[in-house]
Amino acid sequence: MTDDSPQPPVDNSEPALTPPSEVARAALNRAKAAARARGLRPGSPARRSPLAEPRTSGAGPGARDPQLLGALVGRLLREKGWTEDVSVGGVMGRWREVVGAEIADHCAPETFEDKVLVVRADSTAWATQLRLLVPTLLRRMAEEIGEGVVDEVTVLGPAGPGFRRGPRAVRGPGPRDTWG
Repeated sequence: MTDDSPQPPVDNSEPALTPPSEVARAALNRAKAAARARGLRPGSPARRSPLAEPRTSGAGPGARDPQLLGALVGRLLREKGWTEDVSVGGVMGRWREVVGAEIADHCAPETFEDKVLVVRADSTAWATQLRLLVPTLLRRMAEEIGEGVVDEVTVLGPAGPGFRRGPRAVRGPGPRDTWG
């Protein structure tokens, strides 16, 4: 089958192109209009975020330069208010150096909450001895981590085994202080 319908004439001439300067000007005008719609003013100095660190010039390190990890962690601890908890945690980790080897052999720190350090002794005799040494421990803590971080030291005796076993345990006085 042949198509005998008349064909439109073919135009071999190039279409008229917009000059590049007009295309660039139109793009710039669209970008300015979009910036004005967002509240920005083209041509004015850029607004910096109040959270951004100030720019410094000179030989010292800037905000974008690599920083030492210790300095960054220290700044983070100060900003979050964790310095006291971390310093007490450091004392608990270095308990033997802080209180001495003899005391550390017979007691260990358990918890620290609301400026109260709880220490557990391994015998009632050592618990009594530590209760007498509480002022010395508080002074030593103040030297290590600062004044007012630890206000009170609570000394607990040994945690002996429980004597209640089974569903039919008999209530009674039970053993008193036989551990230690």
